[in-house]
Amino acid sequence: MVTTVEELLTRARAGVHRPGPAEAYRAWRQDGALLVDIRPAAQRGVEGQIPGALVIERNVLEWRLDPAGSHRIPQASGYELPIVLVCSEGYASSLAAASLRELGLYRTTDLDGGFLAWSAAGLPTEPGPAGPRRSTVPVSPPSPPALGPY
Repeated sequence: MVTTVEELLTRARAGVHRPGPAEAYRAWRQDGALLVDIRPAAQRGVEGQIPGALVIERNVLEWRLDPAGSHRIPQASGYELPIVLVCSEGYASSLAAASLRELGLYRTTDLDGGFLAWSAAGLPTEPGPAGPRRSTVPVSPPSPPALGPY
């Protein structure tokens, strides 16, 4: 059976409360929720980031937050831990949150609208990590190999 990404997203969000920026901020600052930015460094470099948010890129998220895993971070203290995931616009984070709920982290959700909604709401942001520096020296293409006799 084939599933579209839209169907997958609908299932991931079914019955899940997705807080908006102000509610996510309160959950993080007042209620002790982990606010986890799952965007890659390059994207955080372009868009900015949330000061103090925990950064765990998507490709290692389950390994770092699984309370039973050998590669977990110290904050992954139990399955009851409230977690709010942040991506750019709130799509990848919905799928990632569903994956963490499958691991038993039943209080995992994601920020509705993602980092862009957070920023638009005027909540704290800072510049993201600087990307790799580009060389200002022009690079010449290599010379083609000499052709031998045929």
